[in-house]
Amino acid sequence: MSLPSYPDPSYPGQPTAGPDPYAAQGPAPTNGFAVAALVLGIIACLSFWTVVGGLLLGLLAIVFGIIAALRTRQGRAPRRVMAIVGAAFGALGLIGSAVVLVLAISVLDSQEFKNFEDCLNRASGQAAENRCTDDFIDDLGN
Repeated sequence: MSLPSYPDPSYPGQPTAGPDPYAAQGPAPTNGFAVAALVLGIIACLSFWTVVGGLLLGLLAIVFGIIAALRTRQGRAPRRVMAIVGAAFGALGLIGSAVVLVLAISVLDSQEFKNFEDCLNRASGQAAENRCTDDFIDDLGN
């Protein structure tokens, strides 16, 4: 009895023709602009009370979100929802920072603040400065 020199074609372990299902897949496509928009948007929302945090980072998040959304529309990158959410968070941070800035300017430009500055300039000690601060807070409340 002689053994054949080639494997039996009915052997189940033989590879079949066509694409190899175990071949290594390439890395999944990413969208760095979408990730950057989301991170910057979250930071802008958390630090909207600062000019740099709210205005600058919010604006960057909006720009990166728009770029990322355009890239996804063209089919060059995934994560469209992440880009939109990042831009939305950036817009919220930008709006919140703008509101804080307007309120701060209106308080600093008010007559109450000018009276507070005059009171502090005339104050001769810590107790007088504390009284000026208390009067200023009361004036703002009225």
